[in-house]
Amino acid sequence: MMDTTTRQDFALMPIPRWIFLSLVLIFVATSSQAAPRPNIVFIMADDLGYGHLGSYGQTKINTPHLDRMAEEGMRFTQSYSGAALCAAARSILMTGYHGGHTPVRGNSGGIALRDEDVTVAEVLKTAGYRTGLFGKWGLGDADTTGVPNKQGFDEFFGYLHQRHAHSYHTDYLWHNEERYPFPENWNGARKTYVHDTIMEKALEFIEADEAQPFYCFISVAIPHHEWVAPEESVAPYLGKFPEERPEETWRQGYYTPEAPKATMAGMISHMDQGVGQVLDALKAKGLAENTLVIFTSDNGADRYPIANADFFNANGGLRGYKYDQYEGGIRVPTIAHWPGMLKPGTENHMPFHFMDYLPTFAALAGADAAVPTDVDGLSLAATLTGKDDTELKRDRFLYWEDQGGQRSGRLGRWKAVQRSPQSPLELYDLQVDLAETTNVATSHPDIVAKLYALLNASHSEAPPQIEPGAPKGRHYR
Repeated sequence: MMDTTTRQDFALMPIPRWIFLSLVLIFVATSSQAAPRPNIVFIMADDLGYGHLGSYGQTKINTPHLDRMAEEGMRFTQSYSGAALCAAARSILMTGYHGGHTPVRGNSGGIALRDEDVTVAEVLKTAGYRTGLFGKWGLGDADTTGVPNKQGFDEFFGYLHQRHAHSYHTDYLWHNEERYPFPENWNGARKTYVHDTIMEKALEFIEADEAQPFYCFISVAIPHHEWVAPEESVAPYLGKFPEERPEETWRQGYYTPEAPKATMAGMISHMDQGVGQVLDALKAKGLAENTLVIFTSDNGADRYPIANADFFNANGGLRGYKYDQYEGGIRVPTIAHWPGMLKPGTENHMPFHFMDYLPTFAALAGADAAVPTDVDGLSLAATLTGKDDTELKRDRFLYWEDQGGQRSGRLGRWKAVQRSPQSPLELYDLQVDLAETTNVATSHPDIVAKLYALLNASHSEAPPQIEPGAPKGRHYR
């Protein structure tokens, strides 16, 4: 959506995106703002649960670099993804609209952002930022309007279709809009673990000698399936856990590890090493104190037996997993690192949502004028810079939905969950029942009525959720 008073007004009077962004560029260029604009590195894991990291209570998986991030920065305890599944969460992250308004809501893997959608990368480019995306995209396959280079990213290296991101030994990735082959992985060979190449490209982007500030979005596939990690990362965990291969075998064509618990632990530790490389690169370049690094996950932990979520307490004692709109499906670990700006070892208990990142980054970059006026998110910039954040701390309604009809909302201490359009509304008091064990709907009919009305008001009809056709014999292009 573009800069309009309401979505209905925009539907009647569309403004071509190139005109809107051109006007914003003129505004920013003539602005007298002199405040330094930070670099922004946003690292997002895939299906990492609230309890998967040491700083969130994990005892079986080593994550020293992410734990250091928390020790040196701010750890959020009530940070939410925008959705309980991949594509919608990414659309919300990119556009600043919650699940009832965001353009991509289906999870088939290749539904594309439209030309008129404004992304966080486009907003930051109006403030002169270099923009790069490394890893999983999932918001537009090849030859669609949704490819990253048409959505504000100067540099892209990774997977376009999210099903493609199920393979860590793929025979190609995308570099911008061209295929980048891995011939050593042809014919089913498993030599190059492409996550490492993605991280190398991200580090090259960060270390480039450019005068511009940058936005680097590192969207790793770990620990999403297929579950596999380099031998050197799995080896420290072999023999440490009672290993049982689940009776359920994974889908045909995917690798099934002999030691699934050690493999899952190894994947997360391997990802952690990459985060350490990013922090070290920023320090070596003298950029650490002018760079905000945020680490989070796109949704809760996977529930498949081979992921061993219960063994690792991956949801941190919360109810539910990926695809669930209980806390375990949508509450995610989030750590902010900004030396000199954030007080080390800070914990923040303010509820916020993926929709808040676009206005946050715009505010830090001085690009507020480029943010469409009807986004659902609010800026976290005051929280991250130690200024007054009273507006954000006030109780506000947070909303989630999925295409299957499941929806939920939070207003202060109250959390409503409706598991299907035919289901009654469940009500939980998160202040005393974080695990959502007791449905108190019958005791609070006034709260139920209020939340039901808010749920209904939050949904708008989705644009057509069209999965583009793929070449014969392939799931993706």
